[in-house]
Amino acid sequence: MQDSTPLVVGIDVGGTKTHLRAYAGSRRVADQVTSSSGWRPHDPVAAAGRLAALVAGALPAGAHPSAVSVGGHACETPRQCARIRTELRPHLDVPASVVGDAELLVPAAGLAKGVGLVAGTGSVAVGRPADGDPVQVGGWGAVLGDEGGAAGLVREAARAAWAAHDRGEAPGALARALLASVGVPEVPALGAALESAADVSADWGRHAPAVFAAAEAGSPLAHAVIAAAGRSLAGLVRQLAERGIAADDVVVAGSTILAQPPLYDAFVASLAAAVPGARPQPLRVPPVEGAVALARSLL
Repeated sequence: MQDSTPLVVGIDVGGTKTHLRAYAGSRRVADQVTSSSGWRPHDPVAAAGRLAALVAGALPAGAHPSAVSVGGHACETPRQCARIRTELRPHLDVPASVVGDAELLVPAAGLAKGVGLVAGTGSVAVGRPADGDPVQVGGWGAVLGDEGGAAGLVREAARAAWAAHDRGEAPGALARALLASVGVPEVPALGAALESAADVSADWGRHAPAVFAAAEAGSPLAHAVIAAAGRSLAGLVRQLAERGIAADDVVVAGSTILAQPPLYDAFVASLAAAVPGARPQPLRVPPVEGAVALARSLL
């Protein structure tokens, strides 16, 4: 690599893993995936120090970045992101940007505008008006929201199973799948088991495959839960469109929605009704490529 070749660094700090990529021109010079454990976006000093250490540890000896862009999980407001960027400046002293991780999806897809929708463990949608700060909807966590994410699906499936139990119905395919996944013998025990989770989002979310297995087995309740999740995700896009965000293109990412065609199909069907003309597309490249694109735009 010649000294005059700009070196751009993109970092995607997700809920569970952090992906860093660096390019000198079109040549990839670093590609590193690490755990996101210890990421504290509400502590800007700690967050900036972690990011600087990631860059220093990933780049070849003697290499220095020309621009850095970060998409950070739980970086929820422009003010919060700006504080991390300010604390990052003394470490790197190069042009840098910090945005929420969902903002990486649209540039990763090679688009200049649109909506990024994530449905993984949780769910969130984000878009940016033509001239203004990004607008985020959803992402309220498994207890209060995250409909359409894995944890939200399990919460709603458990509610459906409890409602059927209260109607005096014998456990159906959905209830049986949840009981087997959670490891409890009867529906009333689901509440205590789920409420005892140390990490609600992660611990609830890991039971989501049971919901889809029940749907495949023909459970009407499971199908209803998945359909409702699809409507909720489409509703996030509709909220952004109603707030003036260009929603012609919707870039979809997340381990749950991309791994489970029934949820993606439910979302697409609901989106057609909620935002006619919107074009959904699954993201085919790692979101970190969006961070790289944003870093290149800083040069």
